[in-house]
Amino acid sequence: MYILCMKKTKLAGDVRDFFALVADASFTNPFSVQRAEIDRRITGMLHEPDWRKVVELAVGQINARLAELDKEGLGSMADFDAADRELMRLTYLFETYHLFRQEFDDLIVQQQACGDDPCPMPFADKALAALLRRGFSLQQAEQYLAIFYQIRRAFFFIDRGLKGSSDCMRKLRTDLWNNIFTQDIRRYERYMWDKMEDFSTLLEGATGSGKGAAAAAIGKSGYIPYDPQRKRFAVSFSQTFVSINLSQYPESLLESELFGHTKGAFTGAVSAHKGLLSLCGPHGSIFLDEIGEIDLSTQVKLLKVLEERTFSPVGSHERLRFGGRVIAATNRPIDALRQEGKFRDDFYYRLCSDCIRVPGLAERIQQNPDELAELVRHFVAVITGKDIDDITARVLSVIDTRLGRSYPWPGNVRELAQCIRRVLLKEDYEGNLTERLSQFDALCQKMKTGSASADEVLGAYLKRLYDIHGTYEAVAGVAGLDRRTVKKKILEQT
Repeated sequence: MYILCMKKTKLAGDVRDFFALVADASFTNPFSVQRAEIDRRITGMLHEPDWRKVVELAVGQINARLAELDKEGLGSMADFDAADRELMRLTYLFETYHLFRQEFDDLIVQQQACGDDPCPMPFADKALAALLRRGFSLQQAEQYLAIFYQIRRAFFFIDRGLKGSSDCMRKLRTDLWNNIFTQDIRRYERYMWDKMEDFSTLLEGATGSGKGAAAAAIGKSGYIPYDPQRKRFAVSFSQTFVSINLSQYPESLLESELFGHTKGAFTGAVSAHKGLLSLCGPHGSIFLDEIGEIDLSTQVKLLKVLEERTFSPVGSHERLRFGGRVIAATNRPIDALRQEGKFRDDFYYRLCSDCIRVPGLAERIQQNPDELAELVRHFVAVITGKDIDDITARVLSVIDTRLGRSYPWPGNVRELAQCIRRVLLKEDYEGNLTERLSQFDALCQKMKTGSASADEVLGAYLKRLYDIHGTYEAVAGVAGLDRRTVKKKILEQT
């Protein structure tokens, strides 16, 4: 239902309620529970578990509603009453973003292949024309084109780079999105898109848990302006993310790598050298991995960078501007480092605009046992370039028989990827023997205290024999049991 109000249309009733939901969807975190609920309300499919299917249906319904308005001659923001104009602005942005999302994805993949040279954007004129038709100015349209590209990159790298459907992984994806756009993308779009460099981030998590992938998702998703003359974005996102593992450099070389040096600054400095901070331009990010390993003097220098946004190369008094954003990571408990006096409190408080925890693989599998199979399938596809069911099944079989589903994965997702490679090469993976022996030792302790059941003892003993001999037949011979019984008891340990 529409109401004409001084030659402007005012939305009313169910129509206004529908577009109010669309407006909510347009700025709500796509990885959040709230966004899934909004999409389901748009479609009326309140109990559909497949969120991606719901999104596709929602986009279809929104396009159909807008087509109805177009037939009525209501195809621009200017056609609506002031009270409804904001709803339609957000709806038209939602429409255009989804209309070109596949083209944006193709551009991202192409840009990954091209490297540091910005790729041409063949659909730019069509996307701009779609926004102009809806009443946006050319300047607005060009800025929204840049924001659409940023949103799509963020979704691309978070969704594809951080697999897993456990609750802790859902939270991680939600946290990363909020880190890039804040929890209200309307506020980001209006006030924050060019101010995010002041928001540093600290990632915490065990070695191999995926902190690098999380950092890359943030660093490759910064705002990049659109260049209308060249019909491409100003820079490649590969140039906006600079990464360094701080623990790999001795103290004498670390400052040179970070800040650069002048010719003759020290023995061996035969030419000037640009540091990584110089390579990180506006809207870019520098990832400082293993931040807990650096000495206090380097912490002081980095604190100055964060506070004053300037730095000086080694051997120079020249003050250079740092225009990027800092992302740091540590696998050591930061609070413990602070208590030990190894991490400055002032540096911590300047670094922790946002703290994000990256969960370990064991926690993820404990929350959702199906996540292991999901990750194995993902890594098999990454390693082989194909989704191969029989390799996935074989890897899971080796994990079940050699490690058990309760294996703690001390190397996290990095260890899982290596496990898959080992199975491809050798059809076997023994895992971390220390971890497995500690589990066996824990059972021995339960036996000493009389708290272990007979099934636990027999199963663990047979599993230990399997680790040693490698076949059910050999275990059956040693234990004096039927092979089927041996297999059943070992598989029960998973």
